Amino acid sequence: APYTREMTRALTKGARQLQRTNVRFEAALSHMAQGRSNTAIARTLVVSEGAVEKHISSIFTKLDLAPSEHEHRRVLAVLAYLQSD
Repeated sequence: APYTREMTRALTKGARQLQRTNVRFEAALSHMAQGRSNTAIARTLVVSEGAVEKHISSIFTKLDLAPSEHEHRRVLAVLAYLQSD
């Protein structure tokens, strides 16, 4: 489904918020953008899988991405990350 104006606005706002994230969040998002699993991200960053899950949960919160049957939050987070460059 095409992006709605509301979704585009939310992602733009989220992209601005992501510019203020810490290095671990940015690293997690970068690996998410590469299609890596939480396990692979944890191994690469040398942190626990639980730590990665907390980072990703915090990213979803910053982007105001609630669980949804219709949208994939990881994809939306990556799109916001890519728009923040």
